[in-house]
Amino acid sequence: MHSFASSIDECSRRQLHIPRAPRSIAHQAARSTTPLHSTPVPQSSSSTRQVPGKVDAQNKEVDALVHKITGLHAAIAKLPSLSPSPDVDALFTDLVTVCVPPSPVDVTKLGPEAQEMREGLIRLCSEAEGKLEAHYSYMLAAFDNPLDHLGIFPYYSNYIDLSKLEYELLARYVPGGIAPARVAFIGSGPLPFSSYVLAARHLPDTMFDNYDLCGAANDRASKLFRADKDVGARMSFHTADVADLAGELAAYDVVFLAALVGMAAEDKAKVIAHLGAHMADGAALVVRSAHAARGFLYPIVDPQDIGRGGFEVLAVCHPDDDVVNSVIIAQKSKDMHANEHRNGRGGQYARGRLPVVSPPCRFGEMVADATQKRKEFANAEVAF
Repeated sequence: MHSFASSIDECSRRQLHIPRAPRSIAHQAARSTTPLHSTPVPQSSSSTRQVPGKVDAQNKEVDALVHKITGLHAAIAKLPSLSPSPDVDALFTDLVTVCVPPSPVDVTKLGPEAQEMREGLIRLCSEAEGKLEAHYSYMLAAFDNPLDHLGIFPYYSNYIDLSKLEYELLARYVPGGIAPARVAFIGSGPLPFSSYVLAARHLPDTMFDNYDLCGAANDRASKLFRADKDVGARMSFHTADVADLAGELAAYDVVFLAALVGMAAEDKAKVIAHLGAHMADGAALVVRSAHAARGFLYPIVDPQDIGRGGFEVLAVCHPDDDVVNSVIIAQKSKDMHANEHRNGRGGQYARGRLPVVSPPCRFGEMVADATQKRKEFANAEVAF
């Protein structure tokens, strides 16, 4: 079966971005989303002052975490292929299991060597997930109605949870609620599960335009909807770079930005600024980010970059349960200059004053489910 992935992975670097970078959600390991609750946020540096002994303990914890992740990075980098296999799946499951628990690490403050390792690890995660998605997209397309068999993808439940979280955040924090006529998903890939879950479960009257750099990924994705007369009729696919989109962006009520559209911070900021220059006033933007040790799996987006791009940040969600991605909800500002002032240095969204919400942690369930995910993956490989 693994030959399927190698034979169809001609677009492993398929993400929309400035500049080019691969797309995907890194391997995740568990399920279920719970209701959100507010999390208090420190209002000043004095509220976060710590005793020296505690700081020393945290430094040791961070050093041990970085050492362990460095070892996993080295093992992953030595793999002869990142196409789906028991060895690949086991290493990435171990990586997520290490990165998901709450941690005092701030990856933006790591030294140059650790930063270089982190950047390389994110790219390896993206490449492996790209091969995994291409592999399963090919498998699903063999069914008469692929949408009836999405559960064979071992991480499908993660997309259900993440999309539910994003929809709930939009409904709660966008003024006036959310009932979009058109949605754009930038960086959709060969398995556009996010768009599908949103369309089928949360937005039954919404049209979805999915954008990706890779034409082959779009072709595979479109085949998944060929037998569905409802969601399939509301789902379209476009091969384009986000940098080339302009007037099209003004037609959308909501734009979703995939986690790896723009790998480096400056590239992500350019993408967001481009969206801010062309999206309609009042339109919502959903940006996937990361927090704490999860920043070894995904790029971290600075909410102030979103503000400088012409948006008002409405909510930032750093889940501490099985949903690995952070989610930032923003709205295109009608007054860009005023918004820049609010979000600038010392402004409304200075560090420690963000409107943060988070679901509770259930890491125990995540660890227990990791073993089950491995079994599902192995069974799917045997079945096909």
